[in-house]
Amino acid sequence: MEPEHFLYNHYSTFLKKRYGQKVYKLPVNLPVSCPNRVHGNPGCSFCAGCGTGFEAFDSSVPVKEQLNRTKEHIEKKYHAHKFIAYFQNYTNTFLPTEKFRTYMEEAAQVPGVVEIAVSTRPDCVSSQYLDILKKIETTYQIGVSVELGLQTANYHTLNAVGRGHTLAEFVDAVLNIHSFGFEICTHVILNLPGDTLEDCIETARLLSALRTEAVKIHSLYLAKGTRLCEAYENDTITVCSKEEYFERLIYFLEYLDPDIVVQRLFSRIPQKDALFCNWGSSWWKLKDELEDKMQTGGHYQGRLFHYLNGAALKLL
Repeated sequence: MEPEHFLYNHYSTFLKKRYGQKVYKLPVNLPVSCPNRVHGNPGCSFCAGCGTGFEAFDSSVPVKEQLNRTKEHIEKKYHAHKFIAYFQNYTNTFLPTEKFRTYMEEAAQVPGVVEIAVSTRPDCVSSQYLDILKKIETTYQIGVSVELGLQTANYHTLNAVGRGHTLAEFVDAVLNIHSFGFEICTHVILNLPGDTLEDCIETARLLSALRTEAVKIHSLYLAKGTRLCEAYENDTITVCSKEEYFERLIYFLEYLDPDIVVQRLFSRIPQKDALFCNWGSSWWKLKDELEDKMQTGGHYQGRLFHYLNGAALKLL
């Protein structure tokens, strides 16, 4: 595809090519927690008390019921027929293995579900759980992907925001997941306090070198009741300007392997739940503004992707 027509690798286009039609994600909320929230751990400084499940069903609702109710709504509104069961909130492998297996099998048996996406943390990935997913993939002939929260390649920032895992654990998780043949979507936040433009570029380089298949990019929001929100209110942290975020995002995309699918560019959170999000603008307006900047400036995903495979040998 010519650069002037290719800004970035759209997730919706990728799904349509793979499944032959539009595919919609159906969020599922399990009764799980996070290892970063137990035994006195306070959790990540940016994570709200409800995790990311702001608009999902209560976790007490059975998996099949959550999926069928959401599916019915999406089918009527968008005439969709294929879906991804997205285990979104908290850490979905932070469960006893048999409970995990039961939840995954319930989702795999819902008509129209063509894929299961499991969101988790790098320090909660083990061969036991991946083996369960492999058997489900084979038994039900269904796709499986894993969504991993990394946020940044800067391990100093990981420590500062209380992630509770290291960069090495992320690398280990990626290698383990890939050994089972599953695709990975990595979550990143491009404007965490303390991170710079160089950290964004290095994060893009890391994901490209590890060949993760997809990325979900978030702009930092400040959910009410979080430690990061409190720090913002006390003027001990600041959030970068919209213009600086655009610069970081464009550079991130330019250094990113063009084969990596981009699932998201900006965060989404109900207005009532956040003190700050997206500079008071809607994510789709920001998306239009970004695409216009990329188009007029000649920017596109992968434009600066020339640093792997012994790049220095080109100097000979």
